[in-house]
Amino acid sequence: MKRLERATRKRITAIFRRLDYCTLGRLYCDEGGDAFWKDRRGPCQEFGIRIAEALLERLPAGGRSLYVGAGVAEIPVVAAEVLDLGRDVAAFNLRLDEVRVLNEACREDGFTWSSDDGRVAEGAFDHLWIVSVLNDPERFPELSALSYGRANPLLFDSGRFEKERHEVMSLASACMAKLENPAWVTTSIEEVPWIAAWCQQKGMKFVVEGEDYPTAIVGDPLCFIRIGENR
Repeated sequence: MKRLERATRKRITAIFRRLDYCTLGRLYCDEGGDAFWKDRRGPCQEFGIRIAEALLERLPAGGRSLYVGAGVAEIPVVAAEVLDLGRDVAAFNLRLDEVRVLNEACREDGFTWSSDDGRVAEGAFDHLWIVSVLNDPERFPELSALSYGRANPLLFDSGRFEKERHEVMSLASACMAKLENPAWVTTSIEEVPWIAAWCQQKGMKFVVEGEDYPTAIVGDPLCFIRIGENR
């Protein structure tokens, strides 16, 4: 397996040192934010680097990646793409305060975040990162509850679920439509059905790789999907 350059590892560590954990604590936790980040800071780097090195094996140098819903956990992966592969990364996050924290910590290393859901990204991409977005419990509570098997049949709001389902389908379709052929998709195991449904609708070949990778914050294991013909 390819390894990150030593200089890239050092820059990732430096970025994590610069992060405003006071603000992040308020964003990620109702209470106990300091303890949360004290516990998660190391795993974010460790798991992120592991995933980044897996992507180094798959992504070509000089391509373009679209990151939807990318936050602190994605820092090592974005850094690897930009610094080791010389790729262009368009990273999006709906939480404006987190975007500000990320940009303050990462700007001097040559990459920035934008506050949006990714549909506004321009141009074509050969890699889409969309992890724990299509089943986000804050944005899609009814759909998420059903996806994770937590839906209460007495309280489940089928009307709201239908609206959320259409929104997720719209978001997934808009992002997938930006991919070149062939391409890679990085997503959580729970979100694979949305990607598969789009590929089947478009008559696009796809292969879901068997190995999955743990993540540090949400805990959803992620996988890689190959879209289109082999190079």
